[in-house]
Amino acid sequence: MEKGPFSVEWLARSSRGTGGRESPAVLGESRCARRSLPTGQASRDQEAADPSSRPGHGAEAAGGAVPGRPRTKFSAAQLQELERSFREQRYIGAGEKRRLAAALNLSQSQIKTWFQNRRMKFKRQTQDAR
Repeated sequence: MEKGPFSVEWLARSSRGTGGRESPAVLGESRCARRSLPTGQASRDQEAADPSSRPGHGAEAAGGAVPGRPRTKFSAAQLQELERSFREQRYIGAGEKRRLAAALNLSQSQIKTWFQNRRMKFKRQTQDAR
């Protein structure tokens, strides 16, 4: 006599890991979920599980050229002004961002990104000092 999928015996067997069987309800649910995915969703899920399949991740990011915007090389004068502003305040406001962007001939997005990266560098430095 076969017991139901969630009987005490079945739960005891599954908790011991015998055979790795899942309940029929769980198996059926996963099959239905796969079938009901919109077109292309399965491949996107697979890409999300494998970061090396996305641009900028995996082998390309390890040293190969990644297509896209080239890295901004800040001049010494730009870095000096950015560092001075960072010492005054770690989080930049909209007005200061506009002022720096105009003064340094950079975009506001570049200023914002520089401050984000500089805060992470500061965080690493303070954590390493402990």
